[in-house]
Amino acid sequence: MLLYFVFVLGIGFALKRFMKTSKDFFQAGRALPAWICGLAFISANLGAQEVIGMGASGAKYGLETAHFYGIGAIPAMIFVGIFMMPFYYGSKARSVPEFLRLRFDEKTRALNACSFAVMTVFSSGISMYAMARLIQALHVFDHLFLVMGWPLGWIFTFSIVLSAIIVLLYIFLGGLTSAIYNEVLQFFLIIAGFLPLVLIGLKSVGGWQGMKTAVASIDPRMLHEWKGIMHPATNPMGIDIIGLAMGLGFVLGSGYWCTDFLVIQTAMASHNMDAARKVPLIAALPKMIFPFLVILPGLLAISIATPHTTTTVSMQGGAIIHETNIVPPEVEQGRGLVPAKVNPVTGKPMLDASGKPLLDYDMATPNMLLHFFPTGILGLGLTALLASFMSGMAGNVTAFNTVFTYDLYQSYIHKNASDKHYLAVGRWATVGGILLSICTAYAAINFNNIMDTLQLVFSFVNAPLFATFLLGMFWKRTTGDGAFIGLISGTLAAVLHHGLSLPLEAHPGIHGGWIHVLHTYPSDMAQNFYTAIWAFSANLIITILVSLMGKPKPEAELVGLVHSLTPKPDTGHATWWRRPEALAVLLVVLLVVLNIFFF
Repeated sequence: MLLYFVFVLGIGFALKRFMKTSKDFFQAGRALPAWICGLAFISANLGAQEVIGMGASGAKYGLETAHFYGIGAIPAMIFVGIFMMPFYYGSKARSVPEFLRLRFDEKTRALNACSFAVMTVFSSGISMYAMARLIQALHVFDHLFLVMGWPLGWIFTFSIVLSAIIVLLYIFLGGLTSAIYNEVLQFFLIIAGFLPLVLIGLKSVGGWQGMKTAVASIDPRMLHEWKGIMHPATNPMGIDIIGLAMGLGFVLGSGYWCTDFLVIQTAMASHNMDAARKVPLIAALPKMIFPFLVILPGLLAISIATPHTTTTVSMQGGAIIHETNIVPPEVEQGRGLVPAKVNPVTGKPMLDASGKPLLDYDMATPNMLLHFFPTGILGLGLTALLASFMSGMAGNVTAFNTVFTYDLYQSYIHKNASDKHYLAVGRWATVGGILLSICTAYAAINFNNIMDTLQLVFSFVNAPLFATFLLGMFWKRTTGDGAFIGLISGTLAAVLHHGLSLPLEAHPGIHGGWIHVLHTYPSDMAQNFYTAIWAFSANLIITILVSLMGKPKPEAELVGLVHSLTPKPDTGHATWWRRPEALAVLLVVLLVVLNIFFF
């Protein structure tokens, strides 16, 4: 772990001398090769939300979680590389909100910039929360706090602040370039740390078939894969084919990969258009193997027998010896290696609406590491986790400082300052983003699966935004007023749906139902999928209606921004197998094979 901290900070200090302009700091100079950006593209998403959240979802929802890849990720990554990246990169926009200004107008840009800034702060806070929970579970600072006479409950806050300082330092020094190189380092750490975990875990439960047998004894619905989505009662998520295909595959999946500046910024750092188009496609190849690395630990965690307090009696020298192995109450009340949830600040058990203990699914993957790895390789596994947390934080913070500086500060506060001034603003925006993220980390305490939390945020921000992008890029009749009013309408539809619905066994409030409970969903995730559908549909309909009543931009101003008015990207003299389209066809074939045999 110490070696990893030295490397990440060292990268920041090494790159500091190259950060001479705002373009160097915010856009990595648009000079990086495709393979570097491709690994960063996938690693920007490979934060705590994926490593911990997908493991938690695997333990909570079973193999249904694999659809986040086969339906919710790979198709969208192919689409953004082939169809949308030419618009992003060719427009020379420095951010996604700035692209919206070019396509529509300033008010649409400002609205998206504000909502995106809020989303990145929440996402970064979720990573901080996950890291603090891990450090608590390891009892790393218990001895220090006991010696100093400080309450152990402070460790949670101390861990959040510590992680924030480290990320702040290397982003403050090296900007986006520092984040990208650290994301590549993290990618290899994740594979090195989690591949042995999956192999050892499978061996301990009798292989793939042994795991399926153990999981089936807990809840057979967790193994129903495709046939389990035909009816909500046949899968733990409580979703149907509409919720899965429309909510996850089309709206949330495409809304994230096609519009989220967190990942788009890594592709826009490429050295040319061809490389930018290849970045999401390069990322999609390793993305296909990650269900095996991040979902299976969660399934394995609940497949193992739940620990209980035991007493053994033995005879030694004529004396009867009683040895008691005491297991904490939250472990005994859990399932497998997934404990019951305890509030990390107050130390009190957390209960659902019916008074039953909530399971802390976020601890599935960390507890797998602690259970199976001996000293040494445990350090590697835990460092991989820490790397994913910090990478997720860094990606969100770099996206935040870019959007704040270019789309809010430069546009509405100080338009004609020097480049040096904007570079300084970007660095201080990094500090502000970190401080806001610390505050939002505490909101994640109320969920027992951070993936539920994240998809809730995406359903408010990315889902309506995807409708705006689809219409803007593929329908030249879309107007700025239509896009602006549609975005507001979509977000309000998400808010209204969330306020009128509630997952089963959840308390009204942050989970929903804060207006009135008109409908209950089987799970938080099912509610998220339908919140996204409502947000997307409301935006789509309202944008079309308002656009038909207004006057669109002249076609000359839409060249390079609308598909029908933009020349096809020049592939030069590259042979057919080196073109992005050839790679996309290969990915589609592999995706079909994986959906048949695993997803």
